[in-house]
Amino acid sequence: MQLPQRRRDWLKIIAVLVAIVVVYQVVKRVLPDVDAQKVLEDVSGSLGAWTYLIAGAFAFLETGAFVGLVAPGETVVVIAGAVAGQGGTSVVLTIGVVWLAAFLGDTCSFLLGEKLGRDWVIRHGPRLRITPERFKQVEEYFSKHGGKTILVGRFIGLIRALAPFVAGSSGMQYRQLAPYSILGTGMWATLFTLLGYFASKNIDAVLSNSEHALFAFAVIVGVIVAGIIAYRWLKVPENRERLAAEMERRPVLRTVLALGRRLSPQARFLADRLTPGNLGLEFTTALAALAVGSFVAVGYALVVGDAPGPTTGDTTAADFVGHIRADWLTSIAKVLTALGTGIAVTTVALATAIWLAVRRAWPELVVLVAGTVAILWGTDLIKEAVARPRPAGGLVEAGGYAYPSGHASHSVVYTWIALTIAIRVRPGMSRGTALVVGGLLLTIAIGLSRVYLGVHWMSDVSGGWAYGVAVFALLSAFAFLVIHFRHNGGDVS
Repeated sequence: MQLPQRRRDWLKIIAVLVAIVVVYQVVKRVLPDVDAQKVLEDVSGSLGAWTYLIAGAFAFLETGAFVGLVAPGETVVVIAGAVAGQGGTSVVLTIGVVWLAAFLGDTCSFLLGEKLGRDWVIRHGPRLRITPERFKQVEEYFSKHGGKTILVGRFIGLIRALAPFVAGSSGMQYRQLAPYSILGTGMWATLFTLLGYFASKNIDAVLSNSEHALFAFAVIVGVIVAGIIAYRWLKVPENRERLAAEMERRPVLRTVLALGRRLSPQARFLADRLTPGNLGLEFTTALAALAVGSFVAVGYALVVGDAPGPTTGDTTAADFVGHIRADWLTSIAKVLTALGTGIAVTTVALATAIWLAVRRAWPELVVLVAGTVAILWGTDLIKEAVARPRPAGGLVEAGGYAYPSGHASHSVVYTWIALTIAIRVRPGMSRGTALVVGGLLLTIAIGLSRVYLGVHWMSDVSGGWAYGVAVFALLSAFAFLVIHFRHNGGDVS
C-alpha cells in the first residue's frame, strides 16, 4: 500500500470523504420518506433462491475471470447476506455457496496462470484492465509475502483478483495454494455474508446511525494509516534500536519491551505459519480441513435442527436409492455398514495403535486414540442436541436420533489410519497412494450404505463425515504444534 506523499493528494482524499458526507445528507433530506426496510424486503422477495446463483457467480468470476478488477464481489455477497437476513434464503447455505464458488474461482485463475503464463497477461491484460504496472505490483507483493498472499490478499481488491493467477504463472504447486485459498475464501464469505445478514435485521437503524458509522470509519482509517506508518518505520533496524533504547530508560515501557522480546519468537512462528513449507503447509492444511469440516457439521446441524424433515438433496438421494435397490446390493450394504459400528472401528483403531506404539510413533498414536474417542463420544452428544428423527421404513433396525450419522463419523477413522501410515509413519512407501485411496473409498462406502439402507438422510451422513474430519484436523493441528515446539526446544523461530 503506497501512502500519498504530497499534501495535494491528502487534500483530495479529505475532499472525497467530505463529499460522501454531503451526498448522504442531501439524499436523506430529499428522500425523507423512503422506507429502506421495505425496499430491502421487496428486493428479498424478488430475488429469492436466485440469490444463491447470483452471489455464487460473482464470487467465482471475481477471481476466475478477473471481474473483481471492475466490480468487487463484496457488494453482491453483502446483498446476498441481507436477503438471507430477511428470510428469503438460508444464511448457512449462502455462506457455503459463496465459499465454494470463490474457492473454485481461485482454482480456475490458478490453472489459467499455470497454462497461459505471465506473457499472456502482458499481451492481453489491457483488455481486462490489467496493466503491466498493476500486474507487476501484485507480482512484487507475491514475491515478498509468498503463500500468505492467497490468504491475506483475499481482503485486498487488486491482490484478490490477480494473486491466484500470479501463483499459477510463478510455478507454485496447487497443493500449496489450496489450503490458503480454502481458509481465505471461507473467512471472506463468512465475514461479508454475515455483515449483510445482521445489518438487514434493521436497516433503518443502521442508516439512522450512519453519522456514528462515518466517525468510526474515520477512526479506523486513521488507525490503519498510523499502523502502516509505524510498521514501515520499525522495519528500519536503526529505528528499532533507537526505540528500544528509549523504552529502556522508562520503567513502565521497560516492562512492555521485555514482554515484547519474550513474545517475539512466538510472533515469528505465527508469521512463518502463513508461508508454505515445512510446518506451515501442514499446519495450514489441517486448519483448512478443520474449517470445512466444522462449517459443514455445524451448518447442517443448524439447518436440520430448525427443519428436521429431509432437505432437497436428501429427497433426491432417497429417490435415487429407491431406483437402484437390489438384493445383492442390500447384502453388500449390510457388510459395509457393519464396518462402521463402534465395535469394528474401535478394534481397528486399537490394532493400529499397538502397531504405532511398536514403531514409537507417539504423536500419531495419541491423535488416533484421542480422535477415535472424541468421535465415538461426541457423535452421541450431537445427536441428543439436534434430536433429528430418522427416516421411516429403514431396511435394518436403528435406534436413537439421526444427525449426525455415527457410522459416517466413525468411518473417517479408516481414512485417518491410511493417511497416518502413508504420509506420517512410512512416507514414500510403495503403493501409499493406493492405501489412502482405499481408506477414503471405505469411508465413503460406509456412509453411503446408511443412506442405501434408509436409516439416515444424506445430510446426516455428510454431517457425520464432516464431524470426523473436523476432529482429526483439530488434533492434527495441535500435534504439529507440539512436535515443532519439542524439536526446537521451545524456540519457535
